[in-house]
Amino acid sequence: MKKLIYISALFMVLAACEDALDLAPSAAISSATYFTTDQELETGVIAMYDAIQGVNSTSTNDNHGIQYEFYITEMRSDNTRTKASEGEAAQFESFDIRSTNGIVLDYYRSMYNVIFRANTVLENIDVASDANRAQFEGEARFVRAYAYFNLVRLYGAVPLVDRIIGPQEEDISFTRASEADIYSLITSDLEMAVSSLDNSHVNRASQAAAQALLAKVYLTNGSNYVGAQQLLESIINGGNYSLEGDFKDVFYDESNSEVIFSIGYLPDLASDSQNFSAEWLNAVGRTSGVNYVTADAREALDNIGGNRTALSYRQDALQPTQFQVVKYLPNGDTNLGIDPTSTDPTQAGNDWIVIRYADVLLMHVESILAGGTDTSVAAALQSFQQVRDRAGLTDAVTSITKEELLAERRVELAFENHRWFDLARFGVASQVLTAFSDANSYSFSATDVLLPIPQAEINLSKGALTQNPGY
Repeated sequence: MKKLIYISALFMVLAACEDALDLAPSAAISSATYFTTDQELETGVIAMYDAIQGVNSTSTNDNHGIQYEFYITEMRSDNTRTKASEGEAAQFESFDIRSTNGIVLDYYRSMYNVIFRANTVLENIDVASDANRAQFEGEARFVRAYAYFNLVRLYGAVPLVDRIIGPQEEDISFTRASEADIYSLITSDLEMAVSSLDNSHVNRASQAAAQALLAKVYLTNGSNYVGAQQLLESIINGGNYSLEGDFKDVFYDESNSEVIFSIGYLPDLASDSQNFSAEWLNAVGRTSGVNYVTADAREALDNIGGNRTALSYRQDALQPTQFQVVKYLPNGDTNLGIDPTSTDPTQAGNDWIVIRYADVLLMHVESILAGGTDTSVAAALQSFQQVRDRAGLTDAVTSITKEELLAERRVELAFENHRWFDLARFGVASQVLTAFSDANSYSFSATDVLLPIPQAEINLSKGALTQNPGY
């Protein structure tokens, strides 16, 4: 359930003004100051999350935010695919992605729209009272870091826009910054967020969310394993979060003890619902079915998923040769004791979990591994064992290899948009996806690790924005 106030007409005016200026990516458009009070500035804060939430529509003119994220993460891995291998979605499963792909463009522009809104809050932060300034600034910096972290991992070096710039400065919007500079901004933003936020929110940024995201940044670029471990242990020892006893409750008892940061949705309300979970179900979606579970992922879950398996995928009742994701069912499942989350599945209310405590525990193991091949450190074993115990796999763990950790992350976090990022972070994306591609007659190559820079953005830049290799 979305626990946020609605965006006021004030910010809608600002967004409309942004859309009218099409000289540069949406993060880079300047406008006059729109905020004069705490209450008005908070509409800008809420608007950042609304941009992540995306628009529930089929229009190619809308930014769909994270509602399209599964295409470029799960379906670009060995976890999911389309049902009918049709349209632009099929490019992801076959690793034949074109620079003109509309989904690639949608996500790119969506994240820059998030960044634009965060920069707008930061540009007007002096409006905030002393009582609210740190909170608003911390949230804006967390959100900006979150968007840039997604962009740099998916597209590589991208334009770095850390302030509101005018139309005459559009060259900044089309200059690809180094990944090192992007990570520097992400790190500084998250450090500030950690120091200024508390843990009073789930559908908005919190201190724990910033700590967890910063830890994942450190793990991703291998820059600070000790710092990652300290951040994760701060969350673990803080006592604010715990694993749910029943795996089903993680996804169907929203804002539970395991959720650290999620994007909220409300059912049966066009402006605040999502349709991605309906698209995963051929019977109720608008498509022929996407994000269907691969045989490779089913095998992994069948072998080491424990009690998570039945709550991760199911056989399609209409077509028994197909298998659907269970974690976000808008129309419920009587056999699994899952109630419908909406009267209209295309206007579903299932929240999207970005960070949860199980991820923190498994990252804790990863931080102790510190890029190595295995560990028997007691703290790592304890964190790993907690996740396994909840899955009903209670045999004592005495050591953990890098491969075992990656496999555990796959089954624990299946279909939650982690798999592609994990393969890349563990340094095995090319190895794993080449083997998967060969087994399925796909066309993966090393250059497919990055998405293409959208051709529409290159055209808009008149060639100033360069393309990634292989596209």
